[in-house]
Amino acid sequence: MTIHKEGYGILIGSFVVFTFVNILANRLFFNYPAAFNAVLISTILLYLAILQFFRSPSRVVIQNPNQILAPADGKVVVIEETTENEYFHDKRIQVSIFMSPFNVHSNRNPVSGKVNFFKYHPGLFLMAWEPKSSTDNERTTVVVETPQHGEILYRQIAGFLARRIKWYIKENDQVSQGKEFGFIKFGSRVDVFLPLTAKINVKIGDKPVAGKTVIAEF
Repeated sequence: MTIHKEGYGILIGSFVVFTFVNILANRLFFNYPAAFNAVLISTILLYLAILQFFRSPSRVVIQNPNQILAPADGKVVVIEETTENEYFHDKRIQVSIFMSPFNVHSNRNPVSGKVNFFKYHPGLFLMAWEPKSSTDNERTTVVVETPQHGEILYRQIAGFLARRIKWYIKENDQVSQGKEFGFIKFGSRVDVFLPLTAKINVKIGDKPVAGKTVIAEF
């Protein structure tokens, strides 16, 4: 299993802490093996949970300029026509994907093109599925202009647990469809704002795979 670079520090730190906890538990519960075993098993399970969270599977991406790929693994929680007020200031179709702590948390570009706009917003840490999280939570906004179909906007949103958004792009970068552009630690969400003419290929409750699932077509 490949581990994402964002997990290296946490995994090393967790290993050190859990080792210390088990050494201490061994001394405290030397005459109570059942209690020590409970601590040992609990720390192993917790470490494995952290390990699976930072997994980074390799994926073969089939690029298509007429398609919009899922930017995240997770569950589709919003599909609606809305007004995007930060950049476009007009009506767009919003598709939102919620990532639980059990999903892969690497974020991938849904399209290829030039980054015309990027902004990081500090903010709150509401539950990621709440509507206000899209405008009130810590988040990043990315606008990419595609060669054939104009601009789309996508937004990383931190959730209640996810308080560290990472991004690897900046304005004027050329990005490639399906390539990683960021990572959000623990539960979080990604919104995509598409033209009203886009054909949506997913429905509420679907579980897309980043860089693989075609969520819409121009």
